Amino acid sequence: MILGLNMMQFLYFHVFLSVIGLGAGVFVVIGFVSSKNFSILTTTFLITTVLTSVTGFLFPWHGFSPGIVIGILSLIVLAVAMFALYGKKLAGEWRVVYVLSACVALYFNFFVLVAQAFNKVSLLHSIAPSQKSPGFAVTQLFVLVLFILLAARSVKRFHPV
Repeated sequence: MILGLNMMQFLYFHVFLSVIGLGAGVFVVIGFVSSKNFSILTTTFLITTVLTSVTGFLFPWHGFSPGIVIGILSLIVLAVAMFALYGKKLAGEWRVVYVLSACVALYFNFFVLVAQAFNKVSLLHSIAPSQKSPGFAVTQLFVLVLFILLAARSVKRFHPV
C-alpha cells in the first residue's frame, strides 16, 4: 500500500494527476502563445505536475531508470518555474526563464506519455516494441521539435500585463 491506496488505486491516482497536469499545461502554453496568463490553470499545472513527479518516486524501485531521471529533472525545472513566477514575479529575464522551464516541464510529461503509450497501447507497441525502435525515436523527435517550436513562440509572444 502507498499513501493508504493499493497499487492499482495509487497507479490511477498518479495517472489522474498526470492527465490533469498535461491538460492544464496545454492551456498554459496556449496562454503563452496568446500572451494570456491563466493563473488558475497555471497553478493547477504546476501543482499536479509536481505531484506527478513526486508520486512517481513512490512506486517500487527497480534500479535507477530513465523515469527517475525525468522525475528529478522535472522537479528541478518546476522549482525554477515556480521561483520565476511566484518569487521573481516574471520581472525582466525571469519571464523567459519561467516560460522555458514551464515548457520543459510539460515536455517531460509528454515524453513520458509517449513512452507509456508505446508501452501500453498494442497498436503503438507493435510499431515500436522497444524504446530503441525507430518508430519510437521518430515520434519522440517529433514531440521534441514541436515543443522547441512552441517554447520559442511562447518566449516571443508571452508578455503578461
